[in-house]
Amino acid sequence: MTDFRVIPSIEQLRQRGSVRSLEAKYGRDALVRALRDAAAALRDRLAEGISVPADETSAADAIARDAEFRLAQGFEPSLRTVINATGVVIHTNLGRAPLGEAALRRVADVGGGYTNLEYDVSKGARGSRAVHAEALLTQLTGAEAAAVVNNNAGATLLMLAALAAGREVLISRGELVEIGGGFRVPDVMAQSGAILREVGTTNRTRAGDYAAALNERTALILRVHPSNFRIEGFTERPTLESLVDLGRRFDVPVVEDLGSGALLPVVQHEPLAGDSLRAGVDVVCFSGDKLLGGPQAGILIGRRDLIERIRRHPLMRALRVDKLTYAALEATLIEYLAGRAADTIPVVRMLTTGMGDIERRARALADAFDAAGWQSAVIDGFSAVGGGSAPGVELPTKLVALARAGLSADRIDAYLRNATPPVIGRIENDRVVLDLRTVAAEEDALIARAARAELLA
Repeated sequence: MTDFRVIPSIEQLRQRGSVRSLEAKYGRDALVRALRDAAAALRDRLAEGISVPADETSAADAIARDAEFRLAQGFEPSLRTVINATGVVIHTNLGRAPLGEAALRRVADVGGGYTNLEYDVSKGARGSRAVHAEALLTQLTGAEAAAVVNNNAGATLLMLAALAAGREVLISRGELVEIGGGFRVPDVMAQSGAILREVGTTNRTRAGDYAAALNERTALILRVHPSNFRIEGFTERPTLESLVDLGRRFDVPVVEDLGSGALLPVVQHEPLAGDSLRAGVDVVCFSGDKLLGGPQAGILIGRRDLIERIRRHPLMRALRVDKLTYAALEATLIEYLAGRAADTIPVVRMLTTGMGDIERRARALADAFDAAGWQSAVIDGFSAVGGGSAPGVELPTKLVALARAGLSADRIDAYLRNATPPVIGRIENDRVVLDLRTVAAEEDALIARAARAELLA
């Protein structure tokens, strides 16, 4: 007959030194729940004859170990730091742009106390959060005014809702794109209340197509930058200048969704936000966490009267950002304004890193893997911009290709993903490769540590 008396009471378990340390770390209520669950699990194993502790001490040890495991799992955040060795710089699944040191410090400073988010210190009265980041954005782009919302899809939605609800927006059929997660420009437009009016064809649209569609119901001419695809061959697209000229002749604002957005010419085929304004576009929107390299945000810049209409729209409150986003964005923009972005903004630095530096680090990492019993090689390859930016643009790089006797590429990939922290690489030609373009230099040692860890059978 099974003797359940070897299972101590919860109070007896709490008096053990190792368990008291768990209570200090996780709290009394969580500890008691974990001990009860662990004790119940041991009781079930005893009833089934699966586990038979020799005495009360061994039973208490087993319960304490199980409770510690349960607590560690229950308190582990779902959002974790990973090492991006895929070579995709703006990796949407891995959180897009990593923030620079200045942005991280600013978030810590602002997040730890109260701020003047909506308080005018000089007047001693309520202020507006819309003023934050505006001065920096206008200096960097030449815009008259700027506004910030939670992401670029939100910026597009708000722009259309504020400037074109119930009226027509002209857009080329070749620009009716689908962005990440299955969201499509026509769907966003429909939610805004604007009426979609397609012009031209998928591969060829001329300024005359827009002119032919203009009427008294036209509110906007919308241009969407094809940041996540490219149409090649028998194509035609009107210049921004020709659309601006058309809009001015008929007093119709021209707005542009740049998608990724860039403040420096670091990627081929990606226009700069300021260039669009200089071409005469009235409002431009783009992302803060892609080529700009800041936090997730949607940025709107352009004519003051139109930006003011956007700010006053009721959706602005639903899409507005918090103090931490403003803090990170302003710190990132200051790096651009100070001329330091190429060195201090991780995305910009990764996109402009030379082959020599990548190869040097790759060979050092390959040596570390070889010393731990792996078979590695440094080979030529390509990195990608990612994030729906610069389709077809390949960045030459050096890859560390890995092999291990008796292990498939899938097994090696899984092993690296289960390291601490997880190392995310990619599989090419049936072998795992690591691209250090997207790995911070200080993370090389963490990957090398994963190479030395004991492989599971």
